[in-house]
Amino acid sequence: MLWFLDTLVSFPVPSEEGADGISVMESLARHGDSPPYHVHNREDEVFHLLEGELDLLVNGERFRAVAGETRLLPKEVPHTYLVVSEQARWLVTTTGHNFERFVEELSRPAETPTLPPYEGPPTPEQQQHLEAVALRHGIKLIGPPLEAAATR
Repeated sequence: MLWFLDTLVSFPVPSEEGADGISVMESLARHGDSPPYHVHNREDEVFHLLEGELDLLVNGERFRAVAGETRLLPKEVPHTYLVVSEQARWLVTTTGHNFERFVEELSRPAETPTLPPYEGPPTPEQQQHLEAVALRHGIKLIGPPLEAAATR
């Protein structure tokens, strides 16, 4: 288990297990968690929500996803999410190793199998580092997190 920013993640199916590099990542995040609006240039993402509710912003369209729903977030289409329930838990499936390696590079080992201590928004230096790592893995940050975008 890893702490990826303010999220607890694990890889029940790591990309190196299969010939096609299919990766399944499980994420647990608290209310308000939202990554910057971004675009993946190398992989589609399939989100399957296990618990809670997410608002998804995909190519400028915002909609709610609830437990049991599965959504495709296609590569080269801008997207982000916002955890609107107290917590949410979901699976992200991708192919190739890029996204998994991106997450691993920005993570630290989880000290407990719980959410990490809340760190809040990144500092300008942390944001620059996040952008540089994302670009190396084919992800371009193009806007603020969803909550910030909704209040602009």
